[in-house]
Amino acid sequence: MRIPVPWVFILAYLIGAGLSNLFPFSARSPIFFRVCGAALFLTGATLAGWGLYVFHKAHTTTVPGKTSTQVVTWGPYRFIRNPMYTGLVLAYIGEAGLLVQFWPLLILPLVVAYVNRVVIPVEEARLKEDFGSEYEQYRAKVRRWL
Repeated sequence: MRIPVPWVFILAYLIGAGLSNLFPFSARSPIFFRVCGAALFLTGATLAGWGLYVFHKAHTTTVPGKTSTQVVTWGPYRFIRNPMYTGLVLAYIGEAGLLVQFWPLLILPLVVAYVNRVVIPVEEARLKEDFGSEYEQYRAKVRRWL
């Protein structure tokens, strides 16, 4: 996990954008994709930003595997354990809609699989180690993804 998770999303999107330039995809109704994309992008950016704000307010880390100061259970964390990652996924999909690019969407499942199978388990193991039953109770009540 040497590359910060937001950069994984950015790099994957850039690869998809490059493929879009090499193998263009034309949409029948680009305005529809742009409007939906804008809505998803704003929703995702807001969700990710809200999660980040709550972490900063709690004075805890956003770096996977680093020691947290507390289990954050308010704000968007009442509903979802990973609002920043969920927000990044929504913003990524929204960006593809805004730019009417198909190829980045084909790469997104690889990014989500990486985050879900590599990054999040490291974070959860660290939280379980640091906070024990407090984290386990939170984990039992709140879903990982939407």
